[in-house]
Amino acid sequence: MDLQNTSNRIVVLDTETTGMNKLGVHYEGHRIIEIGAVEVINRRLTGRNFHVYLKPDRLVDPEAFGVHGISDEFLADKPVFADIADDFIEYIRGAELVIHNATFDIGFMDYEFGMLGRNLPKTETFCKITDSLAMARKLFPGKRNNLDALSDRYLIDNSKRTLHGTLLDSEILSEVYLMMTGGQTSIKFTHEGEQNTGADGLGIQRVARPVSGLKVITASEQELAWHEERLDLVVKKGGSCLWRS
Repeated sequence: MDLQNTSNRIVVLDTETTGMNKLGVHYEGHRIIEIGAVEVINRRLTGRNFHVYLKPDRLVDPEAFGVHGISDEFLADKPVFADIADDFIEYIRGAELVIHNATFDIGFMDYEFGMLGRNLPKTETFCKITDSLAMARKLFPGKRNNLDALSDRYLIDNSKRTLHGTLLDSEILSEVYLMMTGGQTSIKFTHEGEQNTGADGLGIQRVARPVSGLKVITASEQELAWHEERLDLVVKKGGSCLWRS
């Protein structure tokens, strides 16, 4: 499949790393150890995912291990970034990358590309980059906007998310992003090459709600009388009633 020419193609992506620098450039001297990405075309998850663990040729910081639980021993027999770089570039090329706190992940990705010594361009030159964290901060200023908080806000089940696995995080972020950009959605999967979804098809679909389908219930005369009695009591107790002003 020609990924570069696929229209409306979004790749929701997450990485885990050996750690990060608290001072200076956050990625320098650290490495990516896991990449997880899910593909969304026309607001449907296709099931064509990209997931890989990587050997970083350095130790994982204890603080980072506490977040993602990926050990040095587990990574010892995994490929290095150079082994998967071409497949990864081909997977993301031409897509809109949706990343939560994109500066962090893109910084690491470009750092890894640079260490290959192949004069590869910056990711932003062959992908559109969308930061879902920046979007969330505009939608919900002053509130917590990490993935857990957004999942709760949009009633998305993240009960299986005990550690930060990149593929699981990307799947959850895809649901959050679709909710932020298009309202209520139903998250399902399509089969390879499937373009349309029927009644029993699998796909991410906008839930249509008929405008004229809402039933309006009015108060009865008895209920209105009870309401007025309650307002009389409010006036008696407080001296005034906001609902009658």
